Amino acid sequence: MTAITDPIDPAEGYGATPTARIARFEADFADRRRRARLGWLIGSAIFFAVFSVTAWLGDFFKVAQVTMPDGSREWRWIIPVGLPKLGDYIEKTFPVLRWDSLGADFAEWFWRWRAWLVLLVETILIAFMATVLGVIGGFLLSFPASRNLAPNRWVLWITRRYLEIARTVPELVWALIFVFCFSIGPMAGVMAIGLHATGALGKLYSEVNENIDMKPLEGVKAAGGTWFDQIRYGVVPQVLPNTISYTLLRFEINVRASSIIGYVGAGGLGQEFRTAMSLQEYTDLSALFVIIFVTVMAIDYASEKLRHRIIGMEARP
Repeated sequence: MTAITDPIDPAEGYGATPTARIARFEADFADRRRRARLGWLIGSAIFFAVFSVTAWLGDFFKVAQVTMPDGSREWRWIIPVGLPKLGDYIEKTFPVLRWDSLGADFAEWFWRWRAWLVLLVETILIAFMATVLGVIGGFLLSFPASRNLAPNRWVLWITRRYLEIARTVPELVWALIFVFCFSIGPMAGVMAIGLHATGALGKLYSEVNENIDMKPLEGVKAAGGTWFDQIRYGVVPQVLPNTISYTLLRFEINVRASSIIGYVGAGGLGQEFRTAMSLQEYTDLSALFVIIFVTVMAIDYASEKLRHRIIGMEARP
């Protein structure tokens, strides 16, 4: 009768028993856990060191002389002293609403609603036009900015640097530049947001391009198709759903951006924010915030419905 023996693992050595292999496994497991804990401790120490330095540079630990309610000056940590002031500022933006005179109170709160409505339409149109320009620029430049699609490395390098510059400079800075060049007005806002959107969308679109299946492109190329044919028939059908999603998201972002760049004279509701802050019309600030919030919420809802309709999610059970 043949005895049943355990298979011999060369890594364990000849004659290793099940007990020895279990002991070896437990030792390896314990060693891996020790190394994982050590790595976690080192990473945590580095994180807290960087966090502490950043908090110190950001004046989170700053102690300064502040004026107390009784008029005296004392040394205090600025964070607990400043938080009540933030609460007071927010409280000033709340309007007085009474149930028995709710209509009149709302009318007083939104007393400039006609002017704000005109500026809101202007804000949305600025965002729409800027999104169109950003989509065109970002979509066309995303293909040469993709590592798997760029014709050569020089085109890849130049395109990526351009997109980086376009999205690195904030919209407000671009708006200041274009206001200086073309005077105040919506045109400066459209160009500022459109240029920044080109850089942001070009980056997002190129990342989607780099995750596609290359087999359709090889088929188009084998059939004699040019580089443009490969992009048209091999890439675009694959990336279109994600492209639409990113485009709609960017439009929502651009609406918020267009409501701010008016602060520097680039059109939209931003000029009203500036006026309200300059004149300390706190309730006007809250009214403008409500208008922007409702607008963004409506655009987000409509964008979600449109995206689901385009990609066919509404037909799914």
